[in-house]
Amino acid sequence: MIYIHVPYCHRKCTYCAFYSKPVLGADACVSYVDALLEEMDRRRGEQPYPIQTVYFGGGTPSILPMEQLARIVEGLCRSFDLSHVEEVTLEANPEDLTPEYLQGLRALGINRLSIGIQSLDDEVLRLIGRRHTAAQALEVVEQAHAAGFRNISVDFIYGLPHEEYQFSIFNFHLITHLSAYALTVEPGTALARQVEQGRVVLPDEDEVVRQYHALRQQFEAEGILQYEVSNFCRPGYHSRHNSRYWDRTPYLGLGPGAHSFDGTRRRWNAAMEAAENGKWKVESEEVLSEADACNELLMTALRTTRGLALADIPDKYKEELHQKMQPYIACGWIEPLSLLHCSPCYRPTPEGLLHADGMAAALFVA
Repeated sequence: MIYIHVPYCHRKCTYCAFYSKPVLGADACVSYVDALLEEMDRRRGEQPYPIQTVYFGGGTPSILPMEQLARIVEGLCRSFDLSHVEEVTLEANPEDLTPEYLQGLRALGINRLSIGIQSLDDEVLRLIGRRHTAAQALEVVEQAHAAGFRNISVDFIYGLPHEEYQFSIFNFHLITHLSAYALTVEPGTALARQVEQGRVVLPDEDEVVRQYHALRQQFEAEGILQYEVSNFCRPGYHSRHNSRYWDRTPYLGLGPGAHSFDGTRRRWNAAMEAAENGKWKVESEEVLSEADACNELLMTALRTTRGLALADIPDKYKEELHQKMQPYIACGWIEPLSLLHCSPCYRPTPEGLLHADGMAAALFVA
């Protein structure tokens, strides 16, 4: 799998209320793509596994002009074997997606869109600095479907002030996937300053949990079922790319700040600001120990409704983990299932998913 990281843009920052230092201006697109193509050529031998997914994300991929996206796709085809690719996703802002742009994406082989709607309340959209309105977002979903996209994901944010999601105007039948993320206020951003000044009052933890459950119930009523803490889909439409991160599948990350994983080693590129002669290179890397790999598996598996199969854990840690699981089983956050006589599975309950990261940290092996 390949991940293409596009930095945030000064002109159209995806989350300008949350990120205070976007780094890619619109006039820098050509030089960004030049450097990306150079990196593809330099790293073409690093992906020994069949590439099944390609993901354009990380910032504002939809800000790239169609001719620059075409250059990236052509570069991928030159440098890598894409004959096994099943899913090609592009993250997009609603305000960037015109009918013409959508047709161009289809022609390039993009077969999945992830559209950042975030809210259906215009006041909330203004608060978080989004440039689109709810009506524009709804229209874009219809235009994407009309352009031939049959795998459309949309993003929402919960934990916002006075947020009551009313989906009566939303065409659920046009989408296959939903992602819902809790609001994170980054220090130094416009939203953080408003919170500090008391101009914005964020909901307390109980209200955030209530919003989470309300969203989950509304999605499931539409046949869009939860499969990970923040992700919901119709049967067969899970994100193949993101699911492989949770399975610890090796992947190649291209672009400034992108991470790569070869099964035992993680590497990450320098950020755009640290580029030398307009190019970024590997900034650092770490080799994972057996305990590190086990802990990563715990962290990712307990975020999914599939859960953690004990058979995937090294033998020397199994008894320790089995004992550590008992308090979470007793409080109803984990349910033990028997897949096979020798391979029980520990699956988080809906309540347990809310505490997945905390549970994983408590279960980490030394």
